[in-house]
Amino acid sequence: MALIETNNLVKVYVEGGVETRALDGASLTINDGEFLAITGASGSGKSTLLQMLGCLDRQTSGEYLFEGKEVSSYSDTELAHIRNEKLGFVFQAFNLLPRLSVLDNVMLPLVYAGVSKKERVQRSEAMIELVGLADRRNYQAAQLSGGQKQRVAIARALVNNPKIIFADEPTGNLDSKSGAVVLEFLQMLNDQGRTLVVVTHELYVAEAARRTVHIVDGRIDSDKAVAHRRIIAKDGFVK
Repeated sequence: MALIETNNLVKVYVEGGVETRALDGASLTINDGEFLAITGASGSGKSTLLQMLGCLDRQTSGEYLFEGKEVSSYSDTELAHIRNEKLGFVFQAFNLLPRLSVLDNVMLPLVYAGVSKKERVQRSEAMIELVGLADRRNYQAAQLSGGQKQRVAIARALVNNPKIIFADEPTGNLDSKSGAVVLEFLQMLNDQGRTLVVVTHELYVAEAARRTVHIVDGRIDSDKAVAHRRIIAKDGFVK
């Protein structure tokens, strides 16, 4: 069974009596263990598609099945539980609380999930070590570099052991060296069986995936497997 399946997904925004079709009949299937990149020009609908897939917004029409169940049948409370327990998110702007420590930022999803403090600390410290920031666990997020902040965001996305991780322009605010480090880590996660969906406008990010979906004017223009270019972060370059 597919992890995600959409059929003729449509999203229409209405502002001032004017309708804009941000998505216009998007159909795709995402299976466990995939590394999918969604590409397209600014305004093409790629971020809207990510919002639909991540249950951050509801479709206007069409079908979205997550683990075989139609997402539109869930209440807002049920959707919040799915987002917290089964989905992980990484954003271009990191979305960390700057005055909280690295550890406290990573623990936040577990706080919302009602996990005990002892388990919160244990699980969060394990994720912080996984992303190579154990020596920064007590630093405030504001004290970190951009690349370190994004690795904290990845640790936070992983802490609830989600079924899938959604990343929206995860290298957009990073220099080439930091971006390569983040991509190398995402590839490692996929090698371990994690399912990843990444929105990007950068070619080298798309080439790191195993499959690309290209969006044009809210429609899926192409959907193909790619060569999966291995990213090695070294001396500030992607090789």
